[in-house]
Amino acid sequence: MTIYTIVFLFFAGLLGGALNAVAGGGSFIAFPALLFSGVAPIAANATNTVGLWVGVTASGGAYRKHLDISRRVMVPLAVTSVIGGVAGAFLLLHTPAQTFLRVLPWLMLGATLLFIFGNRLGRGSGNSIARDASTKAVVVASLLELVFAVYGGYFGGGVGILNLAMLAVLGMTDIHAMNALKVVLGGIINGIAVITFILAGAVVWKQGSVVIVGAVFGGYFGAHYAQKLPGVWIRRFVIAVGTTMTAYFFWKGYH
Repeated sequence: MTIYTIVFLFFAGLLGGALNAVAGGGSFIAFPALLFSGVAPIAANATNTVGLWVGVTASGGAYRKHLDISRRVMVPLAVTSVIGGVAGAFLLLHTPAQTFLRVLPWLMLGATLLFIFGNRLGRGSGNSIARDASTKAVVVASLLELVFAVYGGYFGGGVGILNLAMLAVLGMTDIHAMNALKVVLGGIINGIAVITFILAGAVVWKQGSVVIVGAVFGGYFGAHYAQKLPGVWIRRFVIAVGTTMTAYFFWKGYH
């Protein structure tokens, strides 16, 4: 690699890690950067997952004080995240991505709309996942998380938006608490996918190591400074990211 490629990948990891810490969607920066540096698509996806997973884990340290959820809710979400992450990673390694890329923009559009209107839907649904969550709320959240975890293990770009949308629909309103839980769930999903990709030998470590270093800095400092901003600003940023990703994938998938 040239020095220019190293700098380019470092800043891609930095921006991707910061974006994942705040809203999700960091893959849409790091993944194209790896492709541009000459990594093949499947290997770039696997390498991107490894790099940004480390960044998400780093951001978890900054959000830890906002994570306040009961074991009764956390355990089912963690289990479905593991199952879905394994299934999605397996699909990536054994199936082509073209069909999925045509479905992706619709998935992102739905997630963005859910995030925008989720609080209104959640208020009347009786499905809050607060500490005293009902059994119905836990089951609904777990089923949604299973679907999103499969997607996260397969591609991962925007899985943070999907999880934030789910949490909004299920009654969470504190954006920093939502981000804390999003980071934990994303860490589990991508962590399982990372193990699968490493065992399959799908990771390109030369480029990946540079992305990892950038993602660590971006993930931690992005989460740290995001908590100093008003919650409404973060919500607007999440909506802007979701809208941008939706438009990009409609253009990418149908041209």
